[in-house]
Amino acid sequence: MAKKSGKRKKKVESVFLVCEETGDQNYTIRRKMGGEKIKLKKYCPRLRKHTLHVEKKK
Repeated sequence: MAKKSGKRKKKVESVFLVCEETGDQNYTIRRKMGGEKIKLKKYCPRLRKHTLHVEKKK
């Protein structure tokens, strides 16, 4: 019989980062389940500047 390693997979989810100004989904990230919504300043290629991006689930 094969032995099990005993390690568990971490619970992660894939989420989109959506630009506040254009509504484009520019980034996807994997993060732990739960917690608060992510708000980051990221580069928006359409506007060619950094804008606020917020999390949106799939």
